Amino acid sequence: MPKYTLPLLDEFLENIQSNNYSSETVYNYERDLNVFEIFLAEDIKTPFNKLTKRLLIKFKAYLSSTSRLTPAHEKTKIKLSSFSINRILSALRSYLKFLSDMDYKAPVNADAVKLLKTEKKYGQVPEMNELIKVIEAPNQFEKEINIRLRNRAMLETLFATGMRISELLSLKRQQLDNTGRIYIMGKGKKQRFVYLTPRAIEHLKIYLKTRLDDSPYMFIPYRGRNNQDKDKKLSANYLQYKIKRYRELLSINIPISAHSLRHGFATYLAENGANPAAIQILLGHESLDTTTRYVHASDRYAEKIHTQFHPLKK
Repeated sequence: MPKYTLPLLDEFLENIQSNNYSSETVYNYERDLNVFEIFLAEDIKTPFNKLTKRLLIKFKAYLSSTSRLTPAHEKTKIKLSSFSINRILSALRSYLKFLSDMDYKAPVNADAVKLLKTEKKYGQVPEMNELIKVIEAPNQFEKEINIRLRNRAMLETLFATGMRISELLSLKRQQLDNTGRIYIMGKGKKQRFVYLTPRAIEHLKIYLKTRLDDSPYMFIPYRGRNNQDKDKKLSANYLQYKIKRYRELLSINIPISAHSLRHGFATYLAENGANPAAIQILLGHESLDTTTRYVHASDRYAEKIHTQFHPLKK
């Protein structure tokens, strides 16, 4: 496959890293560009320097098919969403732009990579009482007190602040001040503050009183090999599994994840009259457009208000 590999790919990834992108973002770029390499090598058997605009169209069709190979060279029957396809196309466009910036003769310009029109995707936000039940579920279902207190404090913190799951699990004790304000270094190295509710502060205090360790992390594992290393933190898979399990035990049929708590945080702030620009700051979004996608469920609330208060409703 060497003749199908992308030129200067390592330099491109190093360039991203040097621009303060996270290691996770660099990995995602590499994975998405590996999909393009697989397309060149195994679908069209064409080296990169023979790439044309027509083959770019074929690549978009390849991404939309269910016969493509994953980055691990495995067959898949799952159709990618337009958002996932556009993420891969954006990675390719960034790579082509980098080649141009480096005066490397690329076969096509970055502008030749056209993104798909995305469908309007509205995720379903659970009802507030369902979110509260999940947040309080550790008290009902966890037998070990340290796990019960930790998981309750985690879920309270997640919903109180609207932070991302990666931000929550990387949270260190020193980031919290005595007023309940938390300093966050978020996605793209952007800095912001998020704020705990009095209820979340109380559960966090109760949990921290049980901690006799010297780990810098706010939430730590109690089982397995991670328990032996103070620099280890809880995995996202663990938290997502627990939320899913609590939902099942509570017989809630709407899917709920860590992201649902963040989504619900934004939606219910909006429904209570919060300024979208303020929600944007709290969520750490670069664009207000991204924030409005999170608070779409307030459309349902707006409809309810319209029905209730319109002067000519009768």
